[in-house]
Amino acid sequence: MALPGFDELIARADRTAGRVRVAVAGGHDDTVIPAVLEATRRGWIEPILVGPRGLIQDAAAASGSALGGLEILDCDEAETAARCVALVRTGRARLLMKGRIATPDLMRAALDREQGLRTERVACQVVLMEIPRDGRRFLLADTGISIKPRLEERVDIMKSAIAVAQALGVDAPRVAMMAATESVKDAMPETVGARHLAERGRRGEFTPAIVEGPLSFDMAYSQHAITRKHLESTAQGASDIMIFPDLLSANLTVKAIMYTADCRFGGVLMGLGATVVFMSRADDVPTRLHSLALALAIPQDKGLLPTD
Repeated sequence: MALPGFDELIARADRTAGRVRVAVAGGHDDTVIPAVLEATRRGWIEPILVGPRGLIQDAAAASGSALGGLEILDCDEAETAARCVALVRTGRARLLMKGRIATPDLMRAALDREQGLRTERVACQVVLMEIPRDGRRFLLADTGISIKPRLEERVDIMKSAIAVAQALGVDAPRVAMMAATESVKDAMPETVGARHLAERGRRGEFTPAIVEGPLSFDMAYSQHAITRKHLESTAQGASDIMIFPDLLSANLTVKAIMYTADCRFGGVLMGLGATVVFMSRADDVPTRLHSLALALAIPQDKGLLPTD
């Protein structure tokens, strides 16, 4: 079974979302406001826009939106992240959504040991990418948080991505441990680590997921590349998940696709006490709606964060 596309996720949210309370960190954004208004109109969410009231009203005017009865929690910009995290911790909101706020500011509040959403898991961004031309949909991680994850941190990131895939309906996702080449080279330690994780996968450690690596992007994405190289495996050319060795390779890959391909995408932050709707401040309204639909498809219970 393939991962769903965003048309399916939006239809699923239309059927099942049920007005989830969402704390929006930095509600003063002229793409965030139309997105949350559309999600509210569809019956998905009840948003709480957190940030300076005047700036939120200005952003609504700039986007041609009427805030109507949307709840605003007025606070200084410096307090926005902490106030949003507190809404989730106290149960007033079930999801947190990143708006016009810098990622370091949001993460500082989310990872606070006393008042944050920190768990024993590795926080990571998981992006669902859809390429309509090729009929391909796949998850990429970690595209936004971990700069140079150690091997066991990569395992944790992989488990979070597997949890997302399973929430989306793929019980046994095919996982590619990414590298520049499918050959193992001592001079490229990421290939050695990828082989090690693939071997652990073959021993059943990550069952029912199928883990292979190292795989280059063409091998993980394209059946044509596999045919040309005369190679064969379960994950090659049809990977549901791509796990990258570091933030540099993951972020460059995902942004190259976003800005040059005919694609649709959305992202969430995993590994915390709640799912975070998490993409760039540069994103447009459809992408923010896609990210909301993705987050709403992920169960918000303790089973969301897979345990060892």
